[in-house]
Amino acid sequence: MYRLDPRYPPTPATRLTAGWSAVAALLPGGPATLAVDGPPATDWEALAARLAAASPVPVRTLDLRAHYAPPEQVRRRTERPEDTADPYYCRLADNPLDDLFDRVPAPQPPCEGVLLVYGPGASLVRHDLLWYADVPKRYAESAVAAGHGTNLGLPGEPGTLRRLFYLDWPMLDRHRDALAPRVDGWLDMQHPGHPVHLDGDGLRATCAALARRPVRTRPYFNSTPWGGHWAQRELGFDPTARNTALGYELIAPEAGVLIGHGPAAQAEVPFQLLCALHPEQLLGAAVHERFGTSFPIRFDYLDTVDGGNLSVHCHPQEPYMKERFGWSYTQHETYYMTVAGPDTKVYLGLREDADVDLFRKEVEEAATDGVPMDPEDHILTFPAEPGRLFLIPAGTPHASGAGNVVLEISATPYLYSLRFYDWLRPDSDGNPRALPYEHGLANLETGRRGDAVARDLVQEPRTLRSGEGWCERLLGALDEMFYEVRRTELAAGAVADDDTDERFHVLNVAAGEGAVVETAAGDLHDLAYAETLTVPAAVGAYRLRAVGERPVHVVKALVR
Repeated sequence: MYRLDPRYPPTPATRLTAGWSAVAALLPGGPATLAVDGPPATDWEALAARLAAASPVPVRTLDLRAHYAPPEQVRRRTERPEDTADPYYCRLADNPLDDLFDRVPAPQPPCEGVLLVYGPGASLVRHDLLWYADVPKRYAESAVAAGHGTNLGLPGEPGTLRRLFYLDWPMLDRHRDALAPRVDGWLDMQHPGHPVHLDGDGLRATCAALARRPVRTRPYFNSTPWGGHWAQRELGFDPTARNTALGYELIAPEAGVLIGHGPAAQAEVPFQLLCALHPEQLLGAAVHERFGTSFPIRFDYLDTVDGGNLSVHCHPQEPYMKERFGWSYTQHETYYMTVAGPDTKVYLGLREDADVDLFRKEVEEAATDGVPMDPEDHILTFPAEPGRLFLIPAGTPHASGAGNVVLEISATPYLYSLRFYDWLRPDSDGNPRALPYEHGLANLETGRRGDAVARDLVQEPRTLRSGEGWCERLLGALDEMFYEVRRTELAAGAVADDDTDERFHVLNVAAGEGAVVETAAGDLHDLAYAETLTVPAAVGAYRLRAVGERPVHVVKALVR
């Protein structure tokens, strides 16, 4: 059965502490400065008040957010002039958190008890003990979208998703990753009334263990105006949600790993910590050399069952992605059709007779004047056959039609959907959805069209190897895309041998009841239908064993 809360035990020596009284008991007894760093979405008021109230020693507090530079200075330092006219995107910020301050405070050490310095950037203050208080990024996104979240360095002002995605998160991620080797404690603040603390050495030991064995990140789904309901019906996600549109199986910048013994005693830590602390073990030496500590492949779901068509869009071509947006690699994608109906479709590539100037004109009229257009006048469509893979290199116009569940196997960048047309659909507030069509038109690949789309982007599977009751097929690969997608097909009860060969694998059970992944080191990991699993490069040899009485299909992606 699909698990909503895959969980891993901490290493035996790890100290896991839950509740304010137990966390406060970890405070030092003598005079000391405790710095508690973390993102703006952490409930800092609750942390300071509850920790001080539960402390067995006197606590004096310093809220670092009161010492940021004036808002206009923070904006000037973090956002480039060329970005100010773009309502959709900013170039990724590369600022250190020092830029939030004209001068970092230098408080006097306490003569007794604890000085608690808290807020984003607290680690910049001289301290004796360092904790990191975190909430997963989905909390920040939800709060900002609802109008009550704030941006980094701008407390008290309404936040924007634009700053959150492209300025705050890059700055915070680099800062957090740099602190990870030396934090004394990790504090999960998802539930401000019931925090969970991991000691720093235990956190690092557990991350080291997870970077060497198969690991599944915590899944969740977002709602969007086009979303469907498959994940609610089939996987058990929140039945009260408006829909289940975007399923985050493994999107490394936002993914978390649950560490603990149960809901009341577990901490969610960023999957990115495994990459930052143990990149060669997780990624493999060659992948680490190429991508640094960025985990380069993502798996997510696009659920349009009883929903609507996705927008027709493309993604930035590599020079544009590097120069305009600041990513070192671009957003190549693939669609693997997990669920499809007899009449559902995928939009992909230009028709042979597509008139790009007319396409541009209709896109602009739809965006500015609300004039409807028919994308099929310009874009090819293909039957959405279950098990079919569609390759979508950057710049290729595409969309999933209504009635599908797409397993999107893609490069990790995920915030650059350059929409051309969105069916004149309003957003959740009734306003027209944002259409960054000028970026889309600047990246539109006009050379690959007609027969070349079917030939290059809708490839027929090719058998790579086989054994008793199983075979592995290559579903799709292109020279311009750095990863490829394969599928291991197992008869009921069959066992297939595999090996990471010093490059991580990402697996997903796309058909059948599930599989068991068994490593040469003896680790066993159950993988149910629709679940995704990362097999680190350090695992080496492993086996897939089909579970149940039906054939099992396991889709696999790896860096070429």
